[in-house]
Amino acid sequence: MPSATSILTLLTDFGERDHFVASMKGVILGINHQARIIDVSHHVTPHSIDEAAFLLNACYHYFPDGTVHVVVVDPGVGSSRRGLLVTTSRFFFIAPDNGVLTPVFENERSVEVRQIENRQFRLDSEGATFDGRDLFAPSAAWLTRGQTPGAYGRLISDYETRPIPKPEVREGILHGRVAHVDRFGNATTNVTLADVHSLQAVTKRTSISFAIGGVTINALKTHYEQGSKEQPEALINSNGYLEVFLKEASVAETFNLKAGETLEIQ
Repeated sequence: MPSATSILTLLTDFGERDHFVASMKGVILGINHQARIIDVSHHVTPHSIDEAAFLLNACYHYFPDGTVHVVVVDPGVGSSRRGLLVTTSRFFFIAPDNGVLTPVFENERSVEVRQIENRQFRLDSEGATFDGRDLFAPSAAWLTRGQTPGAYGRLISDYETRPIPKPEVREGILHGRVAHVDRFGNATTNVTLADVHSLQAVTKRTSISFAIGGVTINALKTHYEQGSKEQPEALINSNGYLEVFLKEASVAETFNLKAGETLEIQ
């Protein structure tokens, strides 16, 4: 089990127009005024558990050991869904039990999952619409103060997970999908360079082509400057995934690409 630090990350779909994020930070700082709060993003598409899981997976492992990661994308707020404290060999995670932590369960070797049951870690509230403030923020803040996971509640093994689509080869064609569209309009897929090499090993092809959104891409680039503003290109990004892009333009807007769009490689 890691030793908790004062570093705490927040990933939500709350946006920045309302009071939601500020309220969470106020609760955290009220419990530990030395907490160092890092905003991963507050612009997750509302209610998109899959998008939140993607963003979490893209960055959580770069933080120091003992970091407390808080994810609040919670369509089931106020229902019977549980709040979770997940402890790995390096990190703590606080989130609703809705599958948003699936990448953590898949990636981490040592995982301990507890249901947050202790009322000590919940603020009193007349309503049940803001567990980000009333449950997850105080639970996380007390971890940064050195509270032990065992104080939060019982160990559970029936936590929720979500299917994460994997690329697959069918009849000599590698089928993938767009996993995320970023602020620049670039479309990151779930295909890795290893997937491409595996396809070539099976089919014995020396060249490959990518078909997506009604267009065909015939080669991989190495950086964005090699692209054009009219014709989509592809590269392997710094997270190791195949990404489709336009140079200094949005490929998602231009070619109507969204998360879930299919990609075929042959």
